[in-house]
Amino acid sequence: MKKILIWGGVVLLLLILGFGLIQSQQGQIGRGELAPDFELKSFSGETYRLSDFRGSVVVVNFWASWCDSCKPEAKDLEAAHKYYQPRGDVLFLGVDYVDTEPEALAYLDEFQITYPNGPDLRTKISQAFRIRGVPETFIIDQNGVIVHVQIGPFRSLEDILSIIDPLL
Repeated sequence: MKKILIWGGVVLLLLILGFGLIQSQQGQIGRGELAPDFELKSFSGETYRLSDFRGSVVVVNFWASWCDSCKPEAKDLEAAHKYYQPRGDVLFLGVDYVDTEPEALAYLDEFQITYPNGPDLRTKISQAFRIRGVPETFIIDQNGVIVHVQIGPFRSLEDILSIIDPLL
């Protein structure tokens, strides 16, 4: 009986390792794929579940306070958020990647970011999107489908608007 349990444990471990290897070889999630559902608890304590925002365009931005290339796009993302905020059908979510809360909050304060942001606890969200680094941004349409993947920072507010406007 003991040998069966040991072999069962070994088989289970191999299955888990095999699944992880397959997932790591899949590459990043891309355009046309259904965005993985996730739950983000913001720094202010509110919880956001992606699937709750079907019917809206959702912009998911992965960033970190230590990321120098995240800084140039921070003001543009906030400006886009303010531009669309009165409409109520575009949601911006910031996912803070491998960071500490004090540094993340200082970053949000420095760039006066007002849209919801929260930490990627245990990197669950970034693993689901299979990001390779920061910044990376995923724009998701009203049906939950990824319509744009931005690797690296956006160059301007106009770049962001030119992707979102046709979706509305």
